[in-house]
Amino acid sequence: MRVLPPHPSLRSFLDWCANAGQYQSVPDRVSLRHQMTAVHRAVLERGGPVLRFDQPVLDGGATSDMPVVTNLFGTPERVAAGLGVTLDRLDDLGAFLAALRSPSPPGGLRDALSRWPMLKAALATRPRIAGSASVHDRFLEGAQVDLSAIPVQTHWPDDAGPLITWPVVITRPHGSAATDIGRYNAGIYRAQVLSRDKVIMRWLPHRGGAAHHRSWTRQGEATPVAIVLGADPATLLSAALPLPETVSELTFAGALNGTRPRLVAAKTVDLMVPAEAEIVLEGWVSPTELAPEGPFGDHTGYYNKAEPFPVMQVTAITQRQAPIYLSTYTGRPPDEPAIIGEVFNRLALPTIRAQIPELRDLWLPPAACSYRMAVVSIDKRYPGQARRVMMALWGMLPQFSYTKMIVVVDSDLDPANWDDIAWALATRMDPARDVMLIENTPMDYLDFASPRAGLAGKMGIDATVKIESETSRQWGEVMKTAPKDAAFAADLLSRVMPDFAS
Repeated sequence: MRVLPPHPSLRSFLDWCANAGQYQSVPDRVSLRHQMTAVHRAVLERGGPVLRFDQPVLDGGATSDMPVVTNLFGTPERVAAGLGVTLDRLDDLGAFLAALRSPSPPGGLRDALSRWPMLKAALATRPRIAGSASVHDRFLEGAQVDLSAIPVQTHWPDDAGPLITWPVVITRPHGSAATDIGRYNAGIYRAQVLSRDKVIMRWLPHRGGAAHHRSWTRQGEATPVAIVLGADPATLLSAALPLPETVSELTFAGALNGTRPRLVAAKTVDLMVPAEAEIVLEGWVSPTELAPEGPFGDHTGYYNKAEPFPVMQVTAITQRQAPIYLSTYTGRPPDEPAIIGEVFNRLALPTIRAQIPELRDLWLPPAACSYRMAVVSIDKRYPGQARRVMMALWGMLPQFSYTKMIVVVDSDLDPANWDDIAWALATRMDPARDVMLIENTPMDYLDFASPRAGLAGKMGIDATVKIESETSRQWGEVMKTAPKDAAFAADLLSRVMPDFAS
């Protein structure tokens, strides 16, 4: 399904961005403490290019010789490009990924041959194991390990310290082999730099990395972990996608890239890592040692409180020659996670429609932290259908369990148009009849509006036209301009007021 060339490394993708006029070097000295985030946010809010800071300033005033790249996925176009497609092909890619998740049996030789791209994508998930790799150009271990040499940002004024924000954290469950890549988990978890050779691993209990950690902890053993910094775009986006637990993000990246992922054995832990990464931190997460992580500014626009999370002892750092450090910030939208979420929303639509066929469109407003609110349009056919759709969405994918409000509108409206939503709420919804409230449901514990951490209510609003037993009144008819009159107006304006018509 790719229409753009595969990018086996971050550098390959940066070259593509430069050729597309979406890459800007910043030659000035810019502090890693707060200043870089301020510049990044200002550029992102204007839909600007990828930024490369050539002179990151460390806390002591010295300049790091390792450049920092930010705003990699600061526009939907670059997120799509990281997936290998243009924006107009996102729907096709979504349908393709849905078919990969739930393929139907072929109906004969012709049908089987037509599915060759799907077969090729499946084959591309098998990794190639390399004997050597660019990420092993430089090997630091023991006393040579010094995380302060990496230009990690401190993003917000009240942050507890430097925070790694774009790590691909690779783990495997206890009892698995290092070569069993299909059982790997690769997740994006923030990591606080604690000291020269320690980081705090913030993985929430429901995430794959935390589940693997529990499997090692039950045996009283430390968990082998590799933190990949500066992975290729397919690996980065696969690690961010809400994939089923049975799908390995590393192998799925091969399907996205259309090429077999190239992995290499880590030096000091029994794991495979992307061969073309910029930097890899290897080490072990303790089964018992915890440290307070945070506070840090989060995607809600608030600081989260400090909480205990496991500590990772870094045993080695491997890196390319002249490595690049990839970073981002997390804050009140817009930020890169919110922009990635917009694209993932479109990719998920075919999968959602496979389970909820009457759903026509879905919008997760970025300003509502991407998933806290959803607006959906449906082809309504029977009474109570809007409520059925709400409950189906809340129970379908894990991320929708954190959606506190769902608004359902008819298919004649655009769910991404606030004017359409306001009109539907004002004219098709009665608060006493059409609002459904549910108590004590799962919620992101960072939601400070929740009465209790991890538990909150949900609201469903049926803003559809009421039919049959839903109302005892005859519903009004929507006013529309006749097509011939609209055509007449367009023609007249094009002649009499061409500037206005355009």
